[in-house]
Amino acid sequence: MDNQQIDNQFTEKRLSTLSKILNGEYLKNANKIIAALTPSEIANILESLPPHKRKLLWNIIDPNFAGDVLIELNEEVRQSLIQDMDINEIISATENLDIDDLADFIQSLPNTLTSEALQKMDEEDRERVEKVLSYPEDTAGGLMDTDTITVRSDVTIDVVLRYLRLKGNIPRHTDMLFVTDRFGKFQGTLSIRSLLTSDPDKKVEEVMRTNVKTITPDLSAHDVALLFEEQDLISVVVLDENQHVLGRVTIDDVVDVIRDEAEHSVMSMAGLDEESDLFAPILSSARKRAVWLGINLITAFLASSVIGLFSDVLDKIVALAVLMPIVANMGGIAGTQTLTIVIRGQALGQITNSNGRWFMMKEIGIAWVNSLLWALIAAVAVYLWFDDKSLALVIAAAMMINLIFAAFSGVAIPFILKYLNMDPALGGGVILTTITDVVGFVSFLGLASMILL
Repeated sequence: MDNQQIDNQFTEKRLSTLSKILNGEYLKNANKIIAALTPSEIANILESLPPHKRKLLWNIIDPNFAGDVLIELNEEVRQSLIQDMDINEIISATENLDIDDLADFIQSLPNTLTSEALQKMDEEDRERVEKVLSYPEDTAGGLMDTDTITVRSDVTIDVVLRYLRLKGNIPRHTDMLFVTDRFGKFQGTLSIRSLLTSDPDKKVEEVMRTNVKTITPDLSAHDVALLFEEQDLISVVVLDENQHVLGRVTIDDVVDVIRDEAEHSVMSMAGLDEESDLFAPILSSARKRAVWLGINLITAFLASSVIGLFSDVLDKIVALAVLMPIVANMGGIAGTQTLTIVIRGQALGQITNSNGRWFMMKEIGIAWVNSLLWALIAAVAVYLWFDDKSLALVIAAAMMINLIFAAFSGVAIPFILKYLNMDPALGGGVILTTITDVVGFVSFLGLASMILL
């Protein structure tokens, strides 16, 4: 049994125990269980509880950990808890948060509370948060933590060590100090390892690294995550146009980006929001899902209208109605395979405009090979079933046409949606299904009209 399965079993057991306790309202026992959990584990349990039990549990969480728990919750669940808190409780809950987490939290507050929350912060924290809030949320500037330690390059290691002892603590996830000159311009980094193992009499400039990766605040969060993956980073410095240190992005923030992107890709395929509350009220959840169900209904009527154009053919040859779904379904599966690969390739930066045409030709080639194979198999099966060579020829030709067009669409749709600044994961599946259905029906019934009548 792997670690993930063990963790899941523990979570299930805790959730079951807490549910029983909350049913009986023996809150002292629940308090003991909660005290042994991390903020992320508490958040996971809160998201797994119906609203009435969730609020009971929230009321017994230690206020010192409330902010860390809130920042781990998805947006909809967080909002449901915040709406019952006054501004002083909200400020108190966020006192121990890192600046980047605090900025994320402030952004998630209702507009009426955002300015009030900022006003109640001390001046230093407010300036730091406002600096992060000045950048879009999905950029390095929006991710960065402004709580950094900078040292001069012309001082000794011993001076740096004495400075840190005097400071008393360092920011979480600090693996390096940032080195600047006397004008505050970035020069390099001093790793904690070098700091602890180097001769105290050596100057910082003698042991610091100068060939380090730096980023600008406008770099997208997605590109930041790719950078961390490619270079196995723990943190990276964010510099302004004058090479002054603005802050740093750390691995914990990048893990959140990767997780959010993965959840977004999975949920978007069904037209859903990864920030939704699993236990939200029925009407609220139904309203959110209704939009894409409506879009699908419209596309279904479009496909059905195409079938209606060939009603005369269907009336004369009943076998066509039996076989028609096969062509559309094969095209849908083939197109979805291509669509999924392209969306993933675009997300990883592996498929771009420069190699998109080559990739499309490759996918069409794959579709051609597969269409030959499965068209032949389908033709043989139809001939044996209906004893009709012409019908076998029709389904074989229609299947080849639809599979090849599905491959073309599977590559083209993500590029078109991206060009239009739309999310390919959100709308690509619906568009592809409509295209493969329409092309499948038109090719199959159109060829049947020409060959069989």
